[in-house]
Amino acid sequence: MSSRIDKTFAALADPHRRHAVELLGERPRRAGELADALGLSAPAMSRHLRELKQGGLVEETHPEFDSRVRIYALKAGAMTEMKRWLADTEAMWSAQLSAFKAHVEKKRK
Repeated sequence: MSSRIDKTFAALADPHRRHAVELLGERPRRAGELADALGLSAPAMSRHLRELKQGGLVEETHPEFDSRVRIYALKAGAMTEMKRWLADTEAMWSAQLSAFKAHVEKKRK
């Protein structure tokens, strides 16, 4: 597994971060808006957003009118590699389980 997928899974390991990803899936949001929605303090939200950025899941922008404001959004294609890994893993398990089923059914006869 690549280190990029490891970072993505690590970022998604926390329920607050998964909920933040769900909220960002609806639309981009300010950090304070996310903190309020998740019931977190600003410093805690900042730590979670840093993890999501390091995991390659979100990106931040600054509106032209105020460079102090940060808008967070899901990064396009951020989960492509992880979804590919999951599909490959599912295919491997399906093949393994099918072979096991065939083996068990053969033994019954």
